Amino acid sequence: MNKFINNQEFMAELFDEEGIAEQAGEIGEAILEARSLRLTDISVEMKGESDAAYKRTQRFLKRADPRLALWRLFQEDAAFVIGDPTEIERPQAWKTEYVGTLKDGKTQGFWALILATPYRGRAIPCGMATYSSRTIAQNADSHNLNHYRAFAALKDMLGRRQLVLDREFSYLELMLNLMEEQINWVIRLNLRAHPPKFYDQDGKEVALTISKGETVILNKVWYMGKVLVNVIGTWKKGLDEPLWVMTNLEARQGLQIYFARMKIEQTYRDLKSLLGLGKIMNKQRTYMEKMIALLLLVYTIGLLVGEELRDLLYGEPVAEDEQVMDNNDLIPSDPTRKKGKKWKRYSGLFVLLKQKWTLTQDQKISVLRAAFTTFQCLIQPRVRSFV
Repeated sequence: MNKFINNQEFMAELFDEEGIAEQAGEIGEAILEARSLRLTDISVEMKGESDAAYKRTQRFLKRADPRLALWRLFQEDAAFVIGDPTEIERPQAWKTEYVGTLKDGKTQGFWALILATPYRGRAIPCGMATYSSRTIAQNADSHNLNHYRAFAALKDMLGRRQLVLDREFSYLELMLNLMEEQINWVIRLNLRAHPPKFYDQDGKEVALTISKGETVILNKVWYMGKVLVNVIGTWKKGLDEPLWVMTNLEARQGLQIYFARMKIEQTYRDLKSLLGLGKIMNKQRTYMEKMIALLLLVYTIGLLVGEELRDLLYGEPVAEDEQVMDNNDLIPSDPTRKKGKKWKRYSGLFVLLKQKWTLTQDQKISVLRAAFTTFQCLIQPRVRSFV
C-alpha cells in the first residue's frame, strides 16, 4: 500500500550526495515493506538478489551517516522539544558490544534516547543517542553523562523552547546542568525511585500534598535546596496517583506542555509495532545507531504521507456556517475538512501501513505533493553532529 511513495525524492532533501540519497530511498522503501530493521528482512524486499541487496545495505552504512541527516528534521516553529528514552530488548545478544542489562536487571538490551518535536498527535524525531549498562561501564560513564551530551548537542537549536522530559530525568545533577546552560525545561517528578524534597524561601520543607480532583501549585520553591522551580500537581478522578511536574516556567504552562509530551510515547509504539524497531540485529553499535536513525527518517516520511492520507479518507466536510477556529483541533492541511470519528481513531502511519484503501492517480499525486511540501518545510540547511 505504500509503494506509491517515492522515498528517493524525500531522501534527496536530506542527503547531499545523489548516490547516497538513492540508496537511502531504496533501503527506506524496503523498511516500509518489511516493517523490520533486521537486514535480512530488508534485503528480501529490495530489488535483485537478497544477498546482493544485503551487501548494498552494508556499503551504505559504511559510507553514509543518517544520524547527521536526522538533525535536519528539527522543526523551527515547534514550541518545545521532547526527550525520552525507550528500552529496546535484545534477549539473545549476550556478546553484542552495546547490549547490557535493562532496568529489570535481567533482560538484555539498550536504551535509545530520542529527541523529537510534536506533530499532530505524534512526534517528528530530530536527534538520538544510545547507551546501555555495558557501554556505561566500558566508558566509565553514566546515564547522566549520556543525557548531558544529548541535550548539549541540542542547545543551540533549542533557543528559548522548552525541553520536556519524563520522570527518569528528575534528578538534581541534570537540573543544575540545564540551569547552567540556560535551557527552559518541564520535568515530571519521580516520587517513587527518588522522592524529591522542596523548601520555601525560609528553608522550611514543603510537603507535596494533594487530594483527588485537586490541582496544587507551589511557586518559587527550592528543589533539593539547590534549584528554584515552580511545581504543579494534579490528580484527575479515575487515576491511581497524582501527576507532579516542576519547571522554570509558569506552573500551569508547564503542566499544559507536559501533557503534550505523551506524543512521543505514541511514536515509540508506532516505531515498535508498525516498523519493527525491536527487530534490530546489528552487531556494531555505530551501524545499529545508523539503522535506527534511518528508520526514524523513514518513519517521518511515512507519518507525513499517512497524515495526508488520513485527511483524505477520514476528514469530514466543514459546514458552510462552521468556523475553523482552532488549528490544533482541525485538519491544518485542508480548512474545509474536520476530524471524523475514524480520523481520531487511527494514526496516519497506521492508515498507510495497515489499512486497505484505493486512490486514483490524481489523489496519489495530491497526497504525495502535500506530504513532500511539508517535508521540505522541515528540512534544516545545516547538518549537526551528535556527540
